[in-house]
Amino acid sequence: MPNASDYAALQVIHEAIAILATWSGTSFSLPRSQPIEAVQSFVASAKEILNWSDQAPAALQIVFDRIHLEHGATPAYKYRPAWALERQGNEQTPRIPYPQTLEQAETGFEQLQADIRQAIAHLNPDNLAQLTLFLEKFGSHLSVGDSDIALIDQAKSTAAIAAALSQSSDKQLALVGGDLMGVQKFIYTISSEGALKSLRARSFYLELATEEVVQQLLTRLNLPRTNVIYAGASKFYLLVAATNGLAGILQQIQKEFNDWLLETFQRKVFLAIGHTPFPIESLQPNANAKQPALAEIWQKVNDQLTDQAFRKFEHQLDRLLVPQRSHQPCKVCHRDDVERLTRLNREDPGSVEACTMCARMFRLGRQLLRVNAIVRSSRRNLAPKRLRFKLKSGTIYHYLFDNPQEALQIADDDDLILLVNDWDICHYQTSQVTPLLYANYAQPSKVDFEENDQKRPGTMQAEEFAKEAKGIERVGYLRMDVDRLSQIFSKGLGQAYTLPRLACLSRQMTYFFKVYLNSLAAHRQSNLPETHQALMLDANHQPHPRPNLLFIYAGGDDLFVSGAWNEVVEFAFDVYQSFRAYTGNHPDITLSAGICITGAKFPLYQAAEEAGDVEKAAKGNGRDSLGLLNAALKWDEWLGNWNLASLNLNDRAYLNSVVEPALFGVFPFIKHLYGEVGQGYTRSFVRNLLNTAQMQEEKIKEAKKKQPDQVQDIRYYLHLPKVAYTLARLPARMLDNADFRQSLMSPYNAPYFRAIATWIELLNRNS
Repeated sequence: MPNASDYAALQVIHEAIAILATWSGTSFSLPRSQPIEAVQSFVASAKEILNWSDQAPAALQIVFDRIHLEHGATPAYKYRPAWALERQGNEQTPRIPYPQTLEQAETGFEQLQADIRQAIAHLNPDNLAQLTLFLEKFGSHLSVGDSDIALIDQAKSTAAIAAALSQSSDKQLALVGGDLMGVQKFIYTISSEGALKSLRARSFYLELATEEVVQQLLTRLNLPRTNVIYAGASKFYLLVAATNGLAGILQQIQKEFNDWLLETFQRKVFLAIGHTPFPIESLQPNANAKQPALAEIWQKVNDQLTDQAFRKFEHQLDRLLVPQRSHQPCKVCHRDDVERLTRLNREDPGSVEACTMCARMFRLGRQLLRVNAIVRSSRRNLAPKRLRFKLKSGTIYHYLFDNPQEALQIADDDDLILLVNDWDICHYQTSQVTPLLYANYAQPSKVDFEENDQKRPGTMQAEEFAKEAKGIERVGYLRMDVDRLSQIFSKGLGQAYTLPRLACLSRQMTYFFKVYLNSLAAHRQSNLPETHQALMLDANHQPHPRPNLLFIYAGGDDLFVSGAWNEVVEFAFDVYQSFRAYTGNHPDITLSAGICITGAKFPLYQAAEEAGDVEKAAKGNGRDSLGLLNAALKWDEWLGNWNLASLNLNDRAYLNSVVEPALFGVFPFIKHLYGEVGQGYTRSFVRNLLNTAQMQEEKIKEAKKKQPDQVQDIRYYLHLPKVAYTLARLPARMLDNADFRQSLMSPYNAPYFRAIATWIELLNRNS
């Protein structure tokens, strides 16, 4: 039965939808069954704290314009007036909504208003889940009041405060934060056959584990889902009432989960939970404060989580100190506390021996190609595909379905239904249905597997990716994340640090990494920004499709992707250019990445580790960089964007008098040279270019020890005689291209020879 918290949240969402209804020329009535009087004071207090406005909606300024770390940005972008998570034509994923200039965003409201009028007629006024989804679709790109706060974030934040206040007698609230620690260790440190399947399943399993912790908190605290400020990438934050029993509930949930985690994953994953009480006035903006109160509260919670990282499983010490017999270690995760191992792949008599959890993850990995709905239930044996969370308070099952209708039919009133990447409002007919955002792009394998005497498609594996690669048969592994994300959230908003803006910033990051990356992978041409650059083009000079990818993990602010090596490289550039456009090209919001290129048989855990090391090297290059082909360069250097800021101040001063080359960086030379391969002079040219780079690197290394004052001379000019010799032996049609010839001789391009030559060599090798 709905409680006061549900009713409070429902009333706030109703009032927000009423704003959209009035603006679009229609109406939306409150349900008669709702006891409005009982929650009126809580809603009024929440609206007052967050300066609620009933004015007409306007185009939303992007919240990223508010971020200021080193450079800041001039407010210049807004979203076009359209509904979020919008699909086009036959595309199964929503288009990426790139912000427009201020002038472009102020037109086109009529279509959005018509869409609202059509959709609002199908709403159930008592269904909080459906109403919230409606508001998220139609209120994500509109502001009401502050120009950079979306209506959905204003409404959900107000609803969260009102719902929490309904349980607080003294207007004391609390921020609860949680973190599943050890995710990297759990996901990446495996080695076996079918590692891609297992790794992807582990990522998905932790997504569900985070979701389960959140659901347990909401259930035991009697709060609606609007009180989840953020959940994803193994972390979550909730706004709750600071009741006397709060600490006990949090400790109980944490202990139950850590008991389960200890038994299931042998100390690899640990759940930290912290909370900080505060008076409701702390959520009110105060321009005179040295630091926003909410920022201090947020930092206190994160400090608690960090502190618990050094005291993992302190409540399970009695179990940790009991001596355990060692057994034959699992060939996948290497744990040795399991007495009986089983074959990882039941259908292969020669499969390695693994623990029960790893065998389960292997099977789950094969089933994840199409999981469109999940039923969370305490009932057993509802469907064959399931995951289990065995807690002291009771066992919870998650049943996986390809067909959402099967999930809707099998669930009862006590179950929760998670619809994966589904924004069709008509599918949310009951309040126990909620969306689950999941970056799940994958290519189906050409080899089916058998399950319950039926053949089913699985995901492509490393050997298949290698065969689909252009040039050399290799697999690529990409790791990428947002630079200084913790600073962006803790300091970037400055005095504008409010709950709605924080929610908006979290939501926009989540959308990009969990939703829009699917779109960028599946429908490349329609989701790249207008100013993009692509290496491989089709006959119509459009970006060439690159479907052979597998999302192993993506969420929060980072990703781990595998696929055909050349397509992974192209995807990395697509993600970077898309993210920069998505954030309004903000100078303080950048990405760094590392790519490892290996053979199909190379152990996946080592590939993940190498990609991580290369990513660290990229961050060591001043961030905003990509590590690839033994080079860590700024993205502008790879893309060929003339940007002197890519050089340090000393090198910039040293080359001050040198003329800008017509071709600069890596991309322009790859485009110019690729296609000439197969003819002897080009192969010879590439080898000479590589030898030149190697000679320079050796001389620079030697000079740093003996003659440091000559390092710049060697880096930028040592190549000239050898390159001139090489150029003289090229055919006349290439020598006649003055831009190419002069650009190759330019000292600005000397640092890029190794990357250029290696890239072309990989594209043109057949094995």
